[in-house]
Amino acid sequence: MTGDPDRRPLASRDTGWARWIARRLTAAGIAPNHISMASMVMAACAGVAFWQAGEAEAGARIVLLIAAALFCQLRLLCNLFDGMVAIEGGRQSPDGAFWNEFPDRVADMLILVGAGYGTGEPALGWAAAAFAVLTAYTRELGRACGLPADFRGPMAKPHRMATITAAALISCVEPAWGGHGVILKAALWLIAAGAALTALRRAATLVAALRSRNGRTG
Repeated sequence: MTGDPDRRPLASRDTGWARWIARRLTAAGIAPNHISMASMVMAACAGVAFWQAGEAEAGARIVLLIAAALFCQLRLLCNLFDGMVAIEGGRQSPDGAFWNEFPDRVADMLILVGAGYGTGEPALGWAAAAFAVLTAYTRELGRACGLPADFRGPMAKPHRMATITAAALISCVEPAWGGHGVILKAALWLIAAGAALTALRRAATLVAALRSRNGRTG
């Protein structure tokens, strides 16, 4: 596992299957930036599936929810392999830092806002997306101040995607107890609250670190 403090620690990065796929992508000449762009396409598909699931019934709803869960995970796989191809595969580019971050923020919004519209609560989806972006902003603000990247949760990106994926799959059996969109609404509330807490936690750590550093140098 890499010791780079500015790279999100992921156990999956050290698995044989991930390394094998990353090698194949590198050998095929696929640019990491293109993989990052693909993550936005996966997220858009997930968002549309969530949105359409809100209007669908019975079997069609189940298919759309499963598709949404699948595309959320494909988005994460794109996030995994763009970094592996760039760093382990030696395919870093001058604009790589932009493509490493910008598509992630777009992807968060597409998925969470889509889920919000699908549950009939667009404001909740936008709130979850806004706090998700704020967590990333706080992390990058810390890096801009010369501190290591803070990837802690409780609602960092992997946690958000695990929550919304699980909610999509559980929602498939919701009709058994007469529910419709209740699980996804609960997941969005959990993501919004957890991401807000995460942003505050990272911000408090950042302020404390800056005060400590300035105190030592002052």
